[in-house]
Amino acid sequence: METLHLFVKVSLPKYLRSLNVPKTFGGFANLSGEDWLNLCPLIFCTAVFVMAIYRIFLGGSRRKNKVPKVNQSLMKEDSKVVTQMDIEDIGEKIAFCRCWRSKKFPLCDGAHNKHNAESGDNVGPLLLRRAEGEK
Repeated sequence: METLHLFVKVSLPKYLRSLNVPKTFGGFANLSGEDWLNLCPLIFCTAVFVMAIYRIFLGGSRRKNKVPKVNQSLMKEDSKVVTQMDIEDIGEKIAFCRCWRSKKFPLCDGAHNKHNAESGDNVGPLLLRRAEGEK
């Protein structure tokens, strides 16, 4: 605590008093190279502080108007993911993935369970089954 006390009460005020800060914006043009070097730590700390406040309170780390992608990793080389199946190949029932995390996409492999546990989401598969008596 003593080190922090000395920094806040002694070193920081001494540093700030030693800075050659001009009274007008035009005065910055007249600063020497040494004056600019002395201002660098203050400018850097101020920029980091402003950026941190912006990210914390204004959400600067994420774009609010950008919609997140649903498909994170499947067939990214294709311009559009399209899968076709014949109805005859479905059998009695089939589960299609809706979370986009299945390793057997477009079929569901239960990957939504892990996704739901991690994200608090409630996504599940699309289940198709034949009506009784149809073949």
